[in-house]
Amino acid sequence: MLNATHEELLRRAKGLDLPTQHHIDGNDEAGDGGSFAVVSPRDGQTLVQVADAREAEVDLAVAAARRAFDTGPWPHLAPAERGRVLLRIAELLQERREELALTVSLEMGKPITDAYAIELRAAINTFRWYGQLADKLTDESPRTAPDSLALITREPTGVVGAVVPWNFPLTLASWKVAPALAAGCTVVLKPSESSPLSALLLGRVATDAGLPPGVLNVVTGDGPVAGRALGLHPDVDVLAFTGSTAVGRHFLRYAADSNLKRVWLELGGKSPNIVLPDAPDLEKAAATAAWGIFFNQGEMCTAPSRLLVHSSIAEQVTEAVVARARELRVGDPLDPATEMGALVGDCHLGRVLEHVASGLDEGARLRAGGGRALAETGGSYLRPTVFDRVDPGMRLAREEIFGPVLSVLAFDDLDEAVRLANATEYGLAAGLWTSDLSTAHKVSRALKAGTVWVNCYEEGDLTVPFGGMKQSGNGRDKSAHALEKYTELKTTWIQL
Repeated sequence: MLNATHEELLRRAKGLDLPTQHHIDGNDEAGDGGSFAVVSPRDGQTLVQVADAREAEVDLAVAAARRAFDTGPWPHLAPAERGRVLLRIAELLQERREELALTVSLEMGKPITDAYAIELRAAINTFRWYGQLADKLTDESPRTAPDSLALITREPTGVVGAVVPWNFPLTLASWKVAPALAAGCTVVLKPSESSPLSALLLGRVATDAGLPPGVLNVVTGDGPVAGRALGLHPDVDVLAFTGSTAVGRHFLRYAADSNLKRVWLELGGKSPNIVLPDAPDLEKAAATAAWGIFFNQGEMCTAPSRLLVHSSIAEQVTEAVVARARELRVGDPLDPATEMGALVGDCHLGRVLEHVASGLDEGARLRAGGGRALAETGGSYLRPTVFDRVDPGMRLAREEIFGPVLSVLAFDDLDEAVRLANATEYGLAAGLWTSDLSTAHKVSRALKAGTVWVNCYEEGDLTVPFGGMKQSGNGRDKSAHALEKYTELKTTWIQL
């Protein structure tokens, strides 16, 4: 548990040795692509200048991963040996937990308590879980005729390109890197240019844990250059991406234009959270709705950004959410008392404020927030924002805002609630609050979403898969199902 004052954390943050170079083939490499500034959204100040990958640096990283897969020991190790390395990575992440949490808070604005207790816990648990799973997987031998033997084996696919966003930089990287390594693949990880530092530290930790050179490489740079180079690279066999739907389309095109690599996408969301009059605890439903949209500054693809409430209880639930929005403590991410930190940067803050303005222009009613907070700090802060009287056709109800902005829509019956919930191009997650078991099952089946939470939100663990439907993507992170992205099925038929 993090046990430090604001002043102590500020002092420790100043003493961090932040990485500035790519991590390729087990070493830190500056490359020839120049550098870019990593700006902290907490105060608008530059943290460090980080190496900027061009195609040449991506080529070096992919070549290292290719050698490590084709001629290195990693794919040929006994699964238990690979598992032990992943467990060692988890141990080192735990040992460096505070350093990594501070780095995440500095680079993307997450409150330090969330970075330490949630982000780092998720990363550590992910490597530990796949480390324990590595030697528990089995191949198949289906029954055939007496004079033949059939074997179905899972083999590592090869070189994996993993491109991850800034909102959960270590969690989402771990969700891709850990199962890929457990399967025997090698990886080139490209983090967001907004949050490259924690990913570079992850590369160092993996090498320190005994991962052979070239098995995990980290290159930093922007999407149109480094991300594109990874997507088009003919020696990348699998591309795993989490981010926007627009960028996901680019990766599908890159695959078509190169080697038809498999592309797995976890994209955006506009998740509905349905509250029925028979909800077991309306107070809890309202509190969870507020927590869900304001947690991580609303910068979550699963954020329950559309609160669908039965008209008979709409005002009661909305008032409770508004009250929570007004009392939420927005502040310095390095202050343990902060409940909502800074958005990732001024550009993103500007886009969120555009959506707020569109809501006002289109006639929605602003109930809380709607403007900047702590502007004097130079940071990218926004007050928790709630709109009601939102029409389904408004931008507030249709577009992913990726910020602490809640839209409340009222409905009169269950059929209308399901129609509203599914009236989106996305299908990542949904919530439902009801005391009726039959309603819970029927509505969960009717909702077009990869995950449905009933009488809760954002619950689960590594045993269950995560991913979406429709334009929220394909494939699944977490659980044993994630290994399907990084393995090939091979059939061997032996005539006896």
